[in-house]
Amino acid sequence: MEAEKDTEKESEIWYAMRATYRREPDAMRLLEKENLGCFVPMQYKISIKKGKKIRVLVPVVHNLLFVHARPSELKRIKSQVAYLQYITDTRSGQKIIIPDNEMQRFIAVAGSYSDHLLYFQPDELNLSKGTKVRITGGDFEGQEGIFLKVKGSRDRRVVIAIQGVIAVAMATIHPNLIEVIK
Repeated sequence: MEAEKDTEKESEIWYAMRATYRREPDAMRLLEKENLGCFVPMQYKISIKKGKKIRVLVPVVHNLLFVHARPSELKRIKSQVAYLQYITDTRSGQKIIIPDNEMQRFIAVAGSYSDHLLYFQPDELNLSKGTKVRITGGDFEGQEGIFLKVKGSRDRRVVIAIQGVIAVAMATIHPNLIEVIK
């Protein structure tokens, strides 16, 4: 009973995690069975099966998943599953924990599975060169991000980054639908 009381005091946190050997689908099923939140950024890719082109939904970055859980619940599950690992900040060695609002923004965009999204590793973008903006219309109205030039695109794009883990650049958004945040 004591352990249960402690768990109730804890709040759920978003963790950046790795499921080694491309086991993110297994990890997702396990976490869902345990009623824990999880999110794997996915995107459609064209693949050839028996000579036919088909669209398949695949993870954007293999082994990456985000888990929404109380620390003690995650610790319990992690102790049973060797392939689930925390992603840690290379400088501090701390587990990477993502603020709820940042994660909600990322899911709102990445969860659309759009073919027009571009994904980047953190070291591929210099976010400090961009401008902080808010989208004022369209599908992503209300979302905030950094407006900057990204490779693979002629135009500047709004980028939503999960610090030290991954960044997603939205499809080109008309400048009339973007306002600068002071």
